[in-house]
Amino acid sequence: MATEIKVTVDTVAFSVEQGVLEVLLVKRKFDPFKSNWALPGGFVDEADTTLDQAAARELKEETSVSDVFLEQLYTFGDRGRDPRGRTISVAYLALLRQQEFELRASSDASGVAWWPVNELPQLAFDHHEIVGYAHKRLKYKIEYSPAAFSLIAAKFTLRDLQLVYESVLSRAVDNRNFRKKFLNTGVLEELDETTQEGSFRPARLYSFSEDRFEKLPDRPVFVF
Repeated sequence: MATEIKVTVDTVAFSVEQGVLEVLLVKRKFDPFKSNWALPGGFVDEADTTLDQAAARELKEETSVSDVFLEQLYTFGDRGRDPRGRTISVAYLALLRQQEFELRASSDASGVAWWPVNELPQLAFDHHEIVGYAHKRLKYKIEYSPAAFSLIAAKFTLRDLQLVYESVLSRAVDNRNFRKKFLNTGVLEELDETTQEGSFRPARLYSFSEDRFEKLPDRPVFVF
């Protein structure tokens, strides 16, 4: 007798808040793992035209977060990862700015919150492994793509941008080398605006130019 294999989708949504990399989690309302924190996700429905649609639906149902770019990350399917039976999970990655969303738990979630990646609670299923894999992939992603700008406000200081890299890389980067490398790429547009950073002198604001990035003859590598 053939074993029924079910398919789920789970989303690892990262953000950076005050220099800390955080991930969006929901508290499960039902068994298995009732009251445990987990990644937003669930079973693929017959009505879901695509896996992408299923991931977007589950994310919206459980957190109210919608209209975001979801990138397929990896597939997890080890035997025993779900006590309900053999289950394959297709994981997705999302990079968000917290201030753009109002979280609201619904569906089979009793709570929703952002958690620091380095202070995660006990997670349901193998979601700790999924978060770890997503974090590893993000570290590589910010080296060769403009992914970091999805984690920062449209207008930012160089210090703001550096904090994003440090939060994702989980280490400090050289301040002078960081600023020099980014300014030399030409992908930053200097604005005629400044902001006050604490008691220090006003800091220049910048914006990211996707058009300039796409026109570069060679893609920059943001390694520090």
